[in-house]
This record gives sequence, C-alpha cells and structure tokens, in this order.
Amino acid sequence: MNAAGLAEAPLRQARNSAAFWAATGRARGHDVIRRAGFLAVAGDERAGLRILLQQPGLAADELAEIAELAHRAPGPVDAEDPFSATELSHLGLRSWQMPVMLRPPGPVARPAVDVIRVRHEEDLHAAERAVIAGFELTRFEPYRGGEMFPMALLEEPGVDVFVARLDGEVAGACVTVVDNGFGSHYWVGTPSKFRSRGVGRAVMLGSLAPLAALPVTLTASRLGKPLYESLGFTSAAPSTWWSSR
Repeated sequence: MNAAGLAEAPLRQARNSAAFWAATGRARGHDVIRRAGFLAVAGDERAGLRILLQQPGLAADELAEIAELAHRAPGPVDAEDPFSATELSHLGLRSWQMPVMLRPPGPVARPAVDVIRVRHEEDLHAAERAVIAGFELTRFEPYRGGEMFPMALLEEPGVDVFVARLDGEVAGACVTVVDNGFGSHYWVGTPSKFRSRGVGRAVMLGSLAPLAALPVTLTASRLGKPLYESLGFTSAAPSTWWSSR
C-alpha cells in the first residue's frame, strides 16, 4: 500500500459516504442538503440528522448552519469527520474515533456460505432486520419494513445490498457503494446469534467480489478491524464520529 493512496483515503471515504447518504436520503424521501464543506440528510424523529463532513476546514457560515440543523433535528444527530479536523462538541455531541481503512484492487476468495446481491423486497427486509439487530439500532424499533432500506435504495446508481444465509436464514448483511472509481462498505452487520460463525467474513467476501478491480474504503469499528485487516485493508487515518445518543 503506497503512502499516497493511504493519504487520499479520508477524502475518498468522505466523498463515498456523501454519495451513500445522499442516495439513502433520496430513497427515504428526506431532505438532502449539499454545501462545499458538508452534506447533510435531515430525516424524521427515528432516522434523525446525518452530517458528512467533506473537507478538513469548514467556513463559519457552514458551521453555523450545521448548528442550526442540529438544533432543529427532531431525532438523533450523527456526524462523520474522516479528517478529524472539525470540533463539534459545542453541539452537545459525544465523540469517538475509528480508522478509515483502504484495500487496493486485488483478488477476493470465495465466501464459505451463500451470499447474494439483494433484488427482492423480502430479502431487503431481511437485510434491514439483520443490520438493525447487528448494530442494536433501537431507533428503528418497533420494526417497520422498508423504513431503513426502502426498495428505492436499490435503484440508486452504484448502491448494492448483500445478504449472507446460514441455516436457511439471513445471518448478515451489508451495503456497498461505488462512486467515482472507489467502492466502500456500510452497515456490515451480523445479529448476535450468528456471530463467531464466519458470517461477517462471508458477507464481506461476497460483496467485495464485484469490487475486486477497485480500491475500497470503509470505516472500521474496534471489533471489525481485525477482520478487515485479514481481508487486505490497511488503516489510513482516524475518523472522528459525533453523536447525540
């Protein structure tokens, strides 16, 4: 992995995250707000407000607009800063850091369990339930089919949803986005009853296969980082996440 590629990874992750959340916002019918320094998706009381910082330095008017959006948000507020350069604690948000990781183009092994690209509503609802359980997203409970992943999301350019099946059930899921020559992964989730059975690795392998010719970024949790390293990802830089929860 060359230094130039790693240095570029935070910007690539920022751009890809913006593409993903813009697609999600459009699919959900939420407001998508684009500025030079950030993209925001203003959702309802369950989805909340998502802010994706797009550069290391924001103008004063952009920071003021973010503060106003957070103040008006009817639900939780979440922000991602892949550059770890913008202070948002004055909004009453807690913060933590996770690494942006980069995988260069390269071959991908076959998954040990069945992984499919989602085409039908039944599988998309199963993917939703797997992600909600895997990430303990209580904001989306009680469950409403199609709220987190509407069918319209599958029609967004570059967006795909994958599920892994084990013992006849959907045991894991993820979303991939291709934008401007880079891929990225989101919502790589496995419900607790399927963990430690190779499901996370399988869903990553199955979803990486169509991206084998592309560089791929992601932001890794502490528990997910060893898996991603074993799949060829390298840590590039810390990303700071902010949340009202």
